[in-house]
Amino acid sequence: MTQKPVTTPLSNPPDSYVHIFFLDGVGLGVADPAVNPFATAVLPHLSALFGPTWYVADQALISSDRASLIPTDANLGLSGRPQSATGQAAILTGRNVPELIGEHYGPKPNQPVRDVVQEGSLFQEVVDAGGRAALITPYPQGFFDAIDSGKRILSSVPLAATNAGLALMTADDLRNGRSVSPDFTAQGWHDHLGYTDIPLLTLSQAGERIAHIARDYHFSFFEHWPTDMRGHRGSLDEAVTHLETVDAVIGGLLSAWDDQHGLLIITSDHGNIEDKSHRSHTRNRVPTILLGKNHAQLAPHIHDLTDIATAVRQTVFSQVV
Repeated sequence: MTQKPVTTPLSNPPDSYVHIFFLDGVGLGVADPAVNPFATAVLPHLSALFGPTWYVADQALISSDRASLIPTDANLGLSGRPQSATGQAAILTGRNVPELIGEHYGPKPNQPVRDVVQEGSLFQEVVDAGGRAALITPYPQGFFDAIDSGKRILSSVPLAATNAGLALMTADDLRNGRSVSPDFTAQGWHDHLGYTDIPLLTLSQAGERIAHIARDYHFSFFEHWPTDMRGHRGSLDEAVTHLETVDAVIGGLLSAWDDQHGLLIITSDHGNIEDKSHRSHTRNRVPTILLGKNHAQLAPHIHDLTDIATAVRQTVFSQVV
């Protein structure tokens, strides 16, 4: 049975908080530089936490003083390749969504996935307890126009946020430092969307800003989808460069993170970028990193994607039943 939090009032500002730094399509793979960009990418911040071969699939939990890395099952007992809609929904609800609907499904949620998300998510649980929650990834006006016209549907993460009554972040939030672009620096908003007045960030500044924004919420979520795109498209060298970009952002995030009060969770919904021998998702376990508050106590209880919600609940709420 899924544990549910006791919805006693939460403190404002939060005494304990959780941020999920979500990287779409990142798995643990083989130590082969011919197929795995992790094997040649220079990742000083992740390597400093867990050693140079942390990205290899066949290993157990790795723990350091500051953080724990848990190889995490994204298959959830079903055959086939895991998909984004069901994987993301499992993370945010703590329920085995592929099992509930009978398949891995994605990238966007079908009606059965939407039905599960609408029954409740971490966003909803925090809101119901009087806490503050946010999806801190912003969207341009064209995205909202496409949703309103019916030409586009929400993916599982913004669906969960809006079902909880949360407003999605906009260009104005990005402009004023309340959100961080999925490309980290906001250069894409200049080059492709025409928002040339939005301030640009360095990679380190982007990570620092995520850490500072997270302090304002009991639960927050940042969604980075280009890792999955680099798995589906592009060259091995481009994937290497992209992973080095992500590590630079993580460096800024770690430098500004409050380990005493905040639990940082870095995780993914399925594998992809770690195997460039093809352009499909993988069945590899995904890396879940817990850093900061009570990471060592929480880490042994994470086995698959549904366990991430329990770690969030045990940190944000004073007790569970």
